[in-house]
Amino acid sequence: MLDFILSPLRHLGHRCVNAIWRLGFISRFLVALIAASGQSLLRFNLVIREVYFAGVLSLIIIVVSGLFVGMVLGLQGYNTLARFGSSDALGAMVALALLRELGPVLAALLFASRSGSAMTAEIGLMKATEQLDAMNMMAVNPLARVIAPRFWAGVISMPVLAALFNVMGILGGYLVGVVMIGIDEGTYWSQTRNAVDLHYDVVNGLIKSLFFGIAVTLIAVFEGHESTPTAAGVSAATTRTVVTSALVILALDFILTAFMF
Repeated sequence: MLDFILSPLRHLGHRCVNAIWRLGFISRFLVALIAASGQSLLRFNLVIREVYFAGVLSLIIIVVSGLFVGMVLGLQGYNTLARFGSSDALGAMVALALLRELGPVLAALLFASRSGSAMTAEIGLMKATEQLDAMNMMAVNPLARVIAPRFWAGVISMPVLAALFNVMGILGGYLVGVVMIGIDEGTYWSQTRNAVDLHYDVVNGLIKSLFFGIAVTLIAVFEGHESTPTAAGVSAATTRTVVTSALVILALDFILTAFMF
């Protein structure tokens, strides 16, 4: 009976201790990663190649998703504003919702699902096939040659992708509000311009996306580097990347919003 009661407590304690251990280990990993970044930044072509992999190849899903999210916001915003007898502020509503909140968060979630999982799988596969060990044998630092370029590529790509998501979302709101519904074009853009503040809305949104990029990419490369070198281990690491990234993005969003707005 006593074991039946204590077993869940032991399991919970083990999970908490393991989470704290992983948090400390990922902190040490980040310090080692930054220390090894000098070599990677000197060979910036490595970073540019990974920017293409992490950023350019994510453009389609970012652009299409941003357009449809903006169109949905346009429809929902019009229906909401119509209840109060005015739809002139539709452009401002769509732009503020995207710039402050939905743009950085949804772009980061898409980035984690597409690029973050791919980074984890690629690094995990390199570990499973002993490519990282081979680099160590040849006196090549895997952190500098493999991990750091991917990390900095993700940090660079994320704000750009979030900005493109916002632009396409505002365009989607325009297509619904002006083209489909028939709101005056001048009113739509003037209300948007008057409502949006460069520092308060645009810059703060980009700062959010920068933090999201650091968190997602760090989780992705860490999970790949520390994955069990088997097919099941790489699969589990990829799943952990997506799940953990989503939770961290939402938690960071709350913290950053509390400080910024």
